[in-house]
Amino acid sequence: MPSPQVSSTLPRRCPCLSGLTYAECCGPLHAGQGSAPTAERLMRSRYSAFAVGDTEYLLATWHPATRPESLELDADMQWVRLDISRTVRGGPLDTDGVVEFAAHYRLDGQRAQQHETSRFLKVDRRWFYLDSLG
Repeated sequence: MPSPQVSSTLPRRCPCLSGLTYAECCGPLHAGQGSAPTAERLMRSRYSAFAVGDTEYLLATWHPATRPESLELDADMQWVRLDISRTVRGGPLDTDGVVEFAAHYRLDGQRAQQHETSRFLKVDRRWFYLDSLG
C-alpha cells in the first residue's frame, strides 16, 4: 500500500497515533531496529504495518504456530485510526498478553472498523501475535 502524501516540512505522524512521528515510533521496529517491549506496543506496530503495507513485518511478528505462508493486503484499504480498549498482561515481564482494539478504515468510500481481541506470546524476549479471540 502506498504511503500517504506528507508535507516535506512536517514529519509524518505514526499511524498508531502514539503522538510521535513514524520515524520515532513504529518505523524503527519495521526496519528491524529493536523489538516491541510489550504486547500493546507490538499491536500498535502491527497496525502501523498494515497502514504502510509492510507485509514482511507482519509475517515476522506472527507466531510461527499460526503464521500463514504469505499475506496479501488490500491496497484500497486505508487505515485511519486505532483505538486500544483493553490490555491484559502483556507487560515487559509477562510471557503472554491480550489486547482488545478497534481498527478503523475506509474502503470503497465507506468507513468501517475491525474489532478484535488478540492474543500475544513472548518467546526468547520477543513478542509475537498469536491469534484472534474474535
